[in-house]
Amino acid sequence: MRRLRLIQLLPLTLVLAAPLAMAQGKTDCKLKFNLAGWSAFYKTASGNGTITCDNGQKMAVHIEAKGGGLTFGKSKIENGTGEFSGVRDIKELLGSYAQAEAHAGASKSSKASAMTKGEVSLALAGTGQGWDLGVAFGKFTISAK
Repeated sequence: MRRLRLIQLLPLTLVLAAPLAMAQGKTDCKLKFNLAGWSAFYKTASGNGTITCDNGQKMAVHIEAKGGGLTFGKSKIENGTGEFSGVRDIKELLGSYAQAEAHAGASKSSKASAMTKGEVSLALAGTGQGWDLGVAFGKFTISAK
């Protein structure tokens, strides 16, 4: 009986929570980017992109990924995408994110990665060309262009 009451209250809770999130000014943002780089124990890549948010904010950005590990290859990602959620301002998205990835690909390959910077999370996905193999750790930095 008690379980049924909690289930009945869930829609009401969601309806009441939505205005609270809007009152706090939370917004969702998307990143579209191109990135190219190489790795031979040390991994480096750079590129450019644009962040757009639901609240109308937009920013051109520069991206750098650096790190190390057991990694070898060369790759290029075009039309990559990223998603941020629940931020107050687009400026919160700038800075360095902790990154860890395992990757393998030849010719056309796909990558997906999730990373964090404090309370901000970023999920990336993209397809591209090149070859790569390994495990790498490092940072993914987004700066205003």
